[in-house]
Amino acid sequence: MGGPKYPKVVGYELVKQIGGGGFSNVFRAVHFEEHRVAACKLIALTEETTDKERKTVEKEMRVHAALKHQNVLEFLNAVVVEPKHKHQYVPGIYMLLELATGGDLFDKIAPDVGVGEDVAHLYFNQLVAGMEYIHNQGVCHRDLKPENLLLDAAGALKISDFGLSAVYKLKESGKTRPLTERCGSLPYVAPELNSNAPYQAEPIDVWGIGVILFTLLAGNTPWDEPTVSSPEFCRYVSGSIFGEAPWNRIGSDALSLIRGMLTVDPNNRMTLADVFQHPWCMRPSRLAKEGIMALADKLTESLRANGDMGLAAPDLTQSDNESDSDGDQIMLSAHQSQFTQSLMLFSQTQSGSRYTPHLTRFYANLGPSLLMSLIHESLEGLNVKCKMAPVREDAKDGPFRLRVGGFDQRKVLFKGWVEVEKFTYRGSEGSFCVMQRDEGSPISWRQLWKALIKSPAVEPHVLRK
Repeated sequence: MGGPKYPKVVGYELVKQIGGGGFSNVFRAVHFEEHRVAACKLIALTEETTDKERKTVEKEMRVHAALKHQNVLEFLNAVVVEPKHKHQYVPGIYMLLELATGGDLFDKIAPDVGVGEDVAHLYFNQLVAGMEYIHNQGVCHRDLKPENLLLDAAGALKISDFGLSAVYKLKESGKTRPLTERCGSLPYVAPELNSNAPYQAEPIDVWGIGVILFTLLAGNTPWDEPTVSSPEFCRYVSGSIFGEAPWNRIGSDALSLIRGMLTVDPNNRMTLADVFQHPWCMRPSRLAKEGIMALADKLTESLRANGDMGLAAPDLTQSDNESDSDGDQIMLSAHQSQFTQSLMLFSQTQSGSRYTPHLTRFYANLGPSLLMSLIHESLEGLNVKCKMAPVREDAKDGPFRLRVGGFDQRKVLFKGWVEVEKFTYRGSEGSFCVMQRDEGSPISWRQLWKALIKSPAVEPHVLRK
């Protein structure tokens, strides 16, 4: 046994890293005795960690732990391992959170196509219900964007990531205070954050919700930032953009709601109460009655139409289902809901079926090391920065991991991993490739996946349905 290990967090063991951003990594955690799964967010602590950084994380935990709602990702528990124990355990703040086994809502959305109005309506209403509750608790989220909207095993929306949230209202008296800190991601931030003046909390979340509704219906964000340096935003303000695609394909009811939430002056912007009263919101949901298999079907409709689903889940019938020892059986039983199955969140791998919450994956009829060198070359040709992770001497078949990063068309930073492993296909050598995003927009990540598959070096080897 070498080096420090991860502690158990209230009975949960950290089994596999499933994501990681700048200062935190996310692991899948399994409680073997109780056959339960969770996510564990680990924020590293070192001797260099400042008190201010600690206080920020403690604030996030205090805020998140107090929020209990069916559309908010649940905060389960936390433990802290101090740097002085680093010989025994990896020091850090361990946050145990509900694992959203349905993956990312926006991972299922075809770029520049979006989802049908019924799906958008269902998820928008869940988002608004969650946000109304959060505001009632006196909390402003301040970082509403597609990557913070997850799905559980039954397909319900979960709002996550309270790292930038702020308490702006006292629950007892209802007294509110303006906020001053500049934060959020440019395509989703409200225009009043461009000045240095203090701003009201609730309207900036409403703006974020408006951008998300547009993105659901259009398959892309409306602009890269709400300032005069964005031509699209200028055409929005002047009104000339409404004759252009994709704005001209949004129905008039939905459009009036989007424009109400994306009103530049925060004093005239719709409130959440106004949003609830809007006819587009108030109509009954057609999908809610149809059950979760119909929902999964409708959600991935655009991915099936454009052929993405045939690439992510071709029918490759595999041999018997052996399983890895790292709790994959528990994982599979925890993830095998009708919703996750209908969404095809399972991949055929060498050792049988495996839960993969990402639909950005494909199979190829080349061995792993050859495929990885073609992927590496193709991504660099797409102006993506790449760095190979070290491979064990004896691992001629991988798995190979490539760290990738860059900026998308909206100037937003993205980072993630491309992982290639061996996969025997009809008796001959092949590979399974999965692209896992850590940071950035799920929509531009899907565009990158598609560009890689269509690149001249990779395309001839991709297995399709």
